[in-house]
Amino acid sequence: MHDSRRSRLVVGVLVVAALVLIAASYQDATSPVLGGVRDASSAVFGGAERAASSAAGLVGGSDTGSSRQVARLRRQVVALRAQLDHEQLSRADYAELRRLLSLAGRGGYRIVAANVIATGQGYQQTITLDAGRSAGIKRRETVLNGSGLVGEVTSVSASTSTVLLATDSSSQVGVELAPDGQIGWVTGPGKTPSGTGELSLQVLDAAAVLKPGEQLVTSASVRDRPYVPGVPVGVIAAVQNRAGGLTARAQVQPYVNFTALGIVGVVIAPPRRSPRFSVLPPAPHAAPTPTVTVTVTPGVPQTPAPGDTAPAGTVPGDIPDTTPPAPATPPAAPAAGG
Repeated sequence: MHDSRRSRLVVGVLVVAALVLIAASYQDATSPVLGGVRDASSAVFGGAERAASSAAGLVGGSDTGSSRQVARLRRQVVALRAQLDHEQLSRADYAELRRLLSLAGRGGYRIVAANVIATGQGYQQTITLDAGRSAGIKRRETVLNGSGLVGEVTSVSASTSTVLLATDSSSQVGVELAPDGQIGWVTGPGKTPSGTGELSLQVLDAAAVLKPGEQLVTSASVRDRPYVPGVPVGVIAAVQNRAGGLTARAQVQPYVNFTALGIVGVVIAPPRRSPRFSVLPPAPHAAPTPTVTVTVTPGVPQTPAPGDTAPAGTVPGDIPDTTPPAPATPPAAPAAGG
């Protein structure tokens, strides 16, 4: 800025005004004259002061503002990443939750959904759920997932519950075989090197004929505890009927994958009527018998396929004559004069 008389005059006026304001601040604040001077000066110089403060903040605080903005953006990125992980986890669990609700709906079970948050490390095969007494869960209630039976609740706290898996060696579940209704029970294999195993089935009828592929559901317990009826258990994988045995035995492949438990449901109210076998998945069917179609070409001898029935009047092994008969010849007319 170039020094000039006008600029020096302006600076001088401002200095004098400042001195007047300082002197006025020590006078009686109730004086109407000094009060008006203070108000007028505040209106004139206050805007300039605020503008100067804003400019100083923009210049001197630019680094601080940028740092704060960067920190805020970083926090937003972290929050968005956490939300994305949560959404992906929710999508992964959505299919299992839908299967669980579908099975519960078909069976008429009233359930409380819960997440598996821990796995037991002791001798027993147990899991811990993130729902307990406050959610209405009690001891000796059935636990299932979208595939079938998981186990029973053995202990409950306010916010968690412990479940004994059906694969534990101490677990014993009453079952019913489809479709003939044979009654028996399955016991768990306990801990195995692979972490999973087949259930052992015994039925009460020693003369029962067990067959691979037969499906099992839970049978009714007393007052529906610890197991409600109709929950899918598994399918017979191998039969072990022994001569002289008191009961028929078999190995059962469970429907539930006990090494990948995520969302489960605790049945807090049994169905009004037993669903029996209505909740079972479709049973495997035998391979259909192929159908062979034979096209007959006129004039080409055809050999009947094995098992075909020969037409009446033919000897088995002979080939029937499919040539159409020739038209009949009309009789000759009598000779004239004969």
